[in-house]
Amino acid sequence: MMRAGTFDRMAARAGAGSLAVFTALFFIALIAPIVVVVLVSFSPDESLAVPLGGLSLRWYHRLWEYRPFVDSLLTSLYLALSSSFIAILIAVPAALGVGRSSGRVATALTTFLLAPIAIPALVIGLSLLYFLSNIGIGVSFLALLIAHTVVSVPYVMRTTLATYKNTHASYLEAASVLGADRWQAFRHVTLPLIAPGIFAGALFSILVSLDNLGVSYFFGTANVTTLPVVMLSYLQNQFDPAIAAISTVQMAITIVLLLIVEKTYGLRALTTQ
Repeated sequence: MMRAGTFDRMAARAGAGSLAVFTALFFIALIAPIVVVVLVSFSPDESLAVPLGGLSLRWYHRLWEYRPFVDSLLTSLYLALSSSFIAILIAVPAALGVGRSSGRVATALTTFLLAPIAIPALVIGLSLLYFLSNIGIGVSFLALLIAHTVVSVPYVMRTTLATYKNTHASYLEAASVLGADRWQAFRHVTLPLIAPGIFAGALFSILVSLDNLGVSYFFGTANVTTLPVVMLSYLQNQFDPAIAAISTVQMAITIVLLLIVEKTYGLRALTTQ
């Protein structure tokens, strides 16, 4: 019995040790490329190589000098915020409408609004290109906005719907008993309860929009295009650490957004909805 117990303890320790090693290697493989990109962005040389021959802000100055980077970054930010706002206007009422229903219509509407998540971005982009062209909307910022809104709606819809389904209907009943009308009940009861879900969905939609290439590729023009498209075009013509610098800027924007979420609601609060 003692030998069996010792063997079991040794096997458990070996399993725990193997899991720890695997987890460490997994995180190293995940984080190492990001660290390399950040390091290369401070390289004084024109080659993407590590170790560095020194530290320099040369390629960050290059970003400012190369106006397509700056212009496309501003366009991407404006586009992400605009499409996220419109997605909220569409997805939140839809989530409230289908959240308490289990009928076929509600199920079909939910599936329809969540479908863009399961469809490849290239398919969405190509389909919207033909559709928008047929109704007279060619490649333009408006076409970009419509395309990014289509991609953003599912993210806001999914988090808002999940949050709304976890709220108790008794809250609204209590508000009605106390004399609140529908608007007052929504404003003072429902909206505060689903606000974390809306905020999380908006954040996801912004991040997806900033990094979207498959849809943006079809609708950009010479004067209006997004940062991922400009980065792809830049890589086709030259390959230097400026790409690492603009990628670092993108990561910094993402980190800032996550810090805002942490300060506003807390990431734990959003993930436990």
